[in-house]
Amino acid sequence: MQTLAVVGASLAGLSAARAARAQGFSGRLVIIGDEHHRPYDRPPLSKDFLLGTITAEDLFLETDDDGLHAEWILGGGAVGLDAAARTIRLHDGGTVTADRIVIATGARARQIPALAGLENVSCLRTMADAQALTPRLVAGGRMIVIGAGFIGAEVASSAASRGMEVTMINNGPVPFTAQLGEDMGSVVARLHAANGVNLVCGTGIEEFHRAGNSVTGLRLADGRELAADVVVVGIGAEPNVEWLAGSGVEVDGGVLCDAMGRTNVPGIVAVGDCAAWFDAAVDRHRRVEHWTGALERAALAVQALLDDDAPAQPLKPPYFWSDQHGVKIQFAGHSAGYDRLEIEAGDPQEHNFLAIYYREDVPVAVLGMNQPRLFTKWRRSLAVPAPRAETPQGLAAATKP
Repeated sequence: MQTLAVVGASLAGLSAARAARAQGFSGRLVIIGDEHHRPYDRPPLSKDFLLGTITAEDLFLETDDDGLHAEWILGGGAVGLDAAARTIRLHDGGTVTADRIVIATGARARQIPALAGLENVSCLRTMADAQALTPRLVAGGRMIVIGAGFIGAEVASSAASRGMEVTMINNGPVPFTAQLGEDMGSVVARLHAANGVNLVCGTGIEEFHRAGNSVTGLRLADGRELAADVVVVGIGAEPNVEWLAGSGVEVDGGVLCDAMGRTNVPGIVAVGDCAAWFDAAVDRHRRVEHWTGALERAALAVQALLDDDAPAQPLKPPYFWSDQHGVKIQFAGHSAGYDRLEIEAGDPQEHNFLAIYYREDVPVAVLGMNQPRLFTKWRRSLAVPAPRAETPQGLAAATKP
């Protein structure tokens, strides 16, 4: 192989490039990104960066000893792919042809069309988003966070610590249920309430109020009126896969991959937030939008890319962490379908505890609040399903080129 192209200058893309060099690839390495920045760390954007305790320079992920010797094409990104010819079409009209391709184009923040382009409405996905939002965190200001996911919750925490009046809106009756289950979702909800965040659950938004190019407030479906100086939208993310339309790469809610990141097209793998890998633990394809997944799975995908006979490896249970109101929240595993929850240590009322999720007496997930050492021990004990040898249904069998 002479040329390897990584489409996406993200953590996943950088991890794939590093893995390629570490695994012996010495050919031409091209990294393509739509932002002008080289890869940077996104998790601190809603925490330390938003609070001003770190700078943009602290976020960049490259190190002096990376030794990538890569060719960087930044500031436009890819707009199309001819998978058969392995040719990537670039934003400026140019092309890159490669022997092997890593798709790592990530995801973008989901938008609310009625709020598009308004001056005081933000999302938080990129460094530019965080830089635009930071000056709006002013003591006494009124912030509405739409969506009680972890990004929204971290922004709410940061804003509350700056002295803002924060309201967080969640459609469902209990936030964080999808990730943590209803019981533990309620514990996190109480953490926000204890720190002054007004959490509104179980109702939608009926109307936004505007003055000029700004939102001044909104009316909820239950008739309540809320005033706003700044609105943050945190309603999830959409994978950046539109550029693959007509390419021959199979896409369905993400780039469909087997359990090693192989797509249906030989010589092309996908990693990071845009990739829906087959996960034997849940018996389906799923996107894992977490930092550790982008870091760890890239090495597996590159192994499969460089070695057609690379055996399937077991996938580690998903892991994520979040810092909210001075509490470190860590979660690993799959909580869906758990039938028993036990508090192993501490007290949920004090937001300092460890909880184990069981399914038929098998620990399938673990949640910790300010319990890093005990969490690490239990995380290692979670069951890791054996890799599936057969090709997942719906993904064409990959054959050697």
